[in-house]
Amino acid sequence: MISERNIAVVILNWNGKDFLAKFLPSVIENNNNLYHIYVIDNGSTDQSIEFLKSTFPEVRLVLLDQNLGFAGGYNEGLKKINEEYYVLLNSDVEVKPAWIEPLLDLCKSNSNIVACQPKILAHDDKNSFEYAGAAGGYMDHLGYPFCRGRIFDQLEKDQLQYEKAQSIFWATGCALFIKKDIFWKVSGLDTDLFAHQEEIDLCWRLQNLGYEIWVEPKSTVYHVGGGTLNQGSPNKDYLNFRNNLIIILKNHPYAYRVLSKRVFLDLLAMLKLIIDGKSKNAFAILRAYKDFINSIGHTLSKRRLSSVPKSLLSTMYPKSIVFQFYAKGIKKFKDLNWL
Repeated sequence: MISERNIAVVILNWNGKDFLAKFLPSVIENNNNLYHIYVIDNGSTDQSIEFLKSTFPEVRLVLLDQNLGFAGGYNEGLKKINEEYYVLLNSDVEVKPAWIEPLLDLCKSNSNIVACQPKILAHDDKNSFEYAGAAGGYMDHLGYPFCRGRIFDQLEKDQLQYEKAQSIFWATGCALFIKKDIFWKVSGLDTDLFAHQEEIDLCWRLQNLGYEIWVEPKSTVYHVGGGTLNQGSPNKDYLNFRNNLIIILKNHPYAYRVLSKRVFLDLLAMLKLIIDGKSKNAFAILRAYKDFINSIGHTLSKRRLSSVPKSLLSTMYPKSIVFQFYAKGIKKFKDLNWL
């Protein structure tokens, strides 16, 4: 039996005073006496801490002395938090009434479900899915992530077409509900990734151990997105490409075969960026490959420490999402052929 307030809603903050002022009230108001609220501060230099202490004294603070990124900040801060469930919640997320109960009920319904996410809608357009998670994350067999409700940069309108709770490949890090003991069983997030796709890596490693990741659309939250790095930022591209290559090498049963194909596809992506006048973004991909190559030895040591079962391939999209999107013109998740 889960005791009252045995859930920790944990917000990682770095110079996000304005986001906290705007969105924290919804988290406080929709508590229903089910969770404690924590803010892990990643060495902010704005007035975040003073603001929280004076305006929201009920919020529990975990203070770090430097910016350790998304992965490092959460790992270090969560060591000091003891509730049975964590909810990793971005500071730019607004929650709805009764948002937490469906997530808790889902995880309690099946001991094999160890992490889940709500439906993620855009804060500025509440009838559209939001980039970071939409109605659940998936991955094709070449390691490209996409979502139910979002393929690459194409966002669908929410017309209640994805209301079924179901197993997914990865749950978004902007609103991740996860069992504490299982989080630490796999040593938490990979701090080498710093930020971006660390939740995909975490969910992949959990599935490698036989656990399940789900989405529960009965719970809905609204996400601003791009609060730290905007879409189109060269540094965002760098982190996404570098980290994606690293997690493929760490977790994919056919990593070498996949990476050989990815070099060609990512080269095409670079050429397209150059043609579109985005040379800085193209250079970011080149830099991502350089740093990935330099990290191969270290990444392989992690691969040897983990189990990489071939059975997990059944949960991946068996075709190329790049081909489906660009060659066949498929823009909606429901139009993908999974056979």
